[in-house]
Amino acid sequence: MTSDDYARLAYLVLLLVAVGGYFLVANRHRLGQVLQQASIWALIFVGVIAAAGLWGDIRQEVIPRQTVVADQGIIELPRAPDGHFYLTAQVNGAPIRFVVDTGATSVVLSRQDATRAGIDIERLVFTGQARTANGMVRTAPTRLANLEVGGITDQNVRAWVNQGELDGSLLGMTYLDRFDKVVITRDSMVLTR
Repeated sequence: MTSDDYARLAYLVLLLVAVGGYFLVANRHRLGQVLQQASIWALIFVGVIAAAGLWGDIRQEVIPRQTVVADQGIIELPRAPDGHFYLTAQVNGAPIRFVVDTGATSVVLSRQDATRAGIDIERLVFTGQARTANGMVRTAPTRLANLEVGGITDQNVRAWVNQGELDGSLLGMTYLDRFDKVVITRDSMVLTR
């Protein structure tokens, strides 16, 4: 901690002592009731901090996740709160979260996801172009040794690596065409082989 941090901490401690001292002196005739109320507020404060810290874990348990019935060739994806469908797949053994995009032609990896999947992006040749909502971007072709979703495995999957800024990877029609049926309802997408 720097000397400024110590000064701020000392100021906050003095402020707490001053305010706390005032309440104790002002309410000295009903000190038990004041301590009881202060304890209740302290517990509420600790509870709010705990809930905020655990919110990510709680949200993961409450929000439905993708379901895979591999022996029947079925993948069911819930609609996310942002309105998109997301699919998590193992690409060359690395977990990659894709946006299922029926408007995208191909499987497109961000540079970060390509690196996680073991693709050496320094050796790629960015000769292709793709038109996106953000304009034209350069792309490089690649092959994914395998793309696996809960026991449903595809090998030698053609994909593209996006050279531009891409928040996540896209799972486009070249992958969705591997399924016999793609059904989108209000809150789910079901892919069936």
